Amino acid sequence: MREAASNFKNYAFGISLMAAFGTAYAFAQNPLTTISVDASANRHAINPNIYGVAYAAASDIANLNASLNRWGGNSTSRYNWQIDAHSAGSDWYFETYPDSSGTPGASADSYVATTRSANNGAQPLFTIPMIDYLANLGPNRSTLEGFSVKKYGAQTATDPYNSDAGNGVSSATGTNITGNNPTDTGVDNSTSIQQGWIQHFIGEFGNASTATGIKYYILDNEPSLWYSTHRDVHPTPADYQEMYTKIVAYASAIRATDPNAKIVGFEEWSWWAMYFSGYDQANGNGSGSDYATHGNTYYYPWLLQQLYAYKQSTGTSLLDILTVHCYNAIPDDSDDSLSGQQTRNAETRILWDPNFQDPSWYGDIGINGRVLNWIPTLKAMVNQYYPGLQVGCTEYNWGDEPNLNGATTQADVLGIYGRESLDLATRWTVATNTSTTPTTYYVTYLASQIYRNYDGKNSTFGDTSVSAQTADPDLLSAFAAQRSSDGALTVMVINKQQGSTPVQVSLANFSNTGTAQAWQINSASQASITQLANVSVASNEIATTVPSQSITLFVIPQAAGTPPAAPTMVTATVQ
Repeated sequence: MREAASNFKNYAFGISLMAAFGTAYAFAQNPLTTISVDASANRHAINPNIYGVAYAAASDIANLNASLNRWGGNSTSRYNWQIDAHSAGSDWYFETYPDSSGTPGASADSYVATTRSANNGAQPLFTIPMIDYLANLGPNRSTLEGFSVKKYGAQTATDPYNSDAGNGVSSATGTNITGNNPTDTGVDNSTSIQQGWIQHFIGEFGNASTATGIKYYILDNEPSLWYSTHRDVHPTPADYQEMYTKIVAYASAIRATDPNAKIVGFEEWSWWAMYFSGYDQANGNGSGSDYATHGNTYYYPWLLQQLYAYKQSTGTSLLDILTVHCYNAIPDDSDDSLSGQQTRNAETRILWDPNFQDPSWYGDIGINGRVLNWIPTLKAMVNQYYPGLQVGCTEYNWGDEPNLNGATTQADVLGIYGRESLDLATRWTVATNTSTTPTTYYVTYLASQIYRNYDGKNSTFGDTSVSAQTADPDLLSAFAAQRSSDGALTVMVINKQQGSTPVQVSLANFSNTGTAQAWQINSASQASITQLANVSVASNEIATTVPSQSITLFVIPQAAGTPPAAPTMVTATVQ
């Protein structure tokens, strides 16, 4: 999850990030920006699975018209479906907790019911544990402690609600406690246990080929961080061979039990973790590293090579979607200072720009000359090592959720996912604060909604991406698509900068009716997306001014009698 990854990055690299100032800024009007839209250029399908979330309530799935709802994160690595319990790991003092009264799989079944009750076709994705030990419970479903103070001595911090649950750091030495017994909180995991869970799902909901069956299974969560997040049961960093062996064992179990389900992995926590295994993250990639002893081959490429060879020799594919957690490394989540906003605006380039040299610690690693070019890089890995896989970001969140910079960044990221032909994305989590009563809905929530349900009637951004060009996407970005249901052209204009900005949207190869709807997000306090007065489309141009830090969607109807251009379908074949 974001918290564990962030803590680890701070520890490993000593990152110092700027705190938010919360200062209000006043800016004059910006220069005119021209947006060139060509409805016949760069046409390809947008996969609706990029509009996923995690742990969403049914009402939020419905409001966001979300396509996927992921059950994932640190606690799912040790979820024990047989007793319906999980471990919090290092997120909360290595304690185990019951999830319900004890009915096998009850909380997961409830998650399915929640997702399906949104009645919009959203699908749940479930994490299948591959780690060695699942969560156990004490008598009467009581909590167990991974580093009991009574058993392992005084520690530098304890759970304020349970004085026997330590943080695993000895007060006497100031170092991590080692040699603890993993069965203090754990019971053995196995492929048969996970097969049993999938069989349970099939019994409750049908198999993946049915309308109600579970379609997606994820191969654990951030395994290269097990030695940190779950060091009470897995203190040794996972290496290439351990991960390959586990993937083959557990993916084979999934494929044998429900052959039509999609298998998703490898679920690593960052850009760095695509290249360095847990072993190499802990020890470096010099002599004796996984990298050095496997022909100077990086982590994801090596796994893909081995799994493709497995497929060639057995005829069985053990992976359908190659995934990673796509977080920005800078700025800090809460940084809403002017410099933080500008950094966040530019950092979305790490997803797509082959010339952007990332100034963050991602760039410091030195791979590809500081260039991430993340989505094309994933696709290139697939094309080179395992043709036919889809690619996805199963966890992302670019921060600053309460503020307009968070909203414009979220809108920008979703636009990039569609334009760059990403196949799947699930956001961590929904942009709300559930600790308030009632729940606080952040403006970033609306930035997801404007793509999928801008009018409260499930009207969406188009499903066929088309070309939209702007001079400087760090200041103002734009995305365009055509909607297959009615032929309408949709244009998303994201003004990232402070100050209003005159825009001229020029349309090519699209016959319009002369008017367009306009929908907008322009205030951090908004509770809903605002419909503006219709704008005119004169000589194939829209001329208007968009507010400071705003998101504006133009919906341009197609002229009657105009046949829509056939889309160029760019979708990976899942084998």
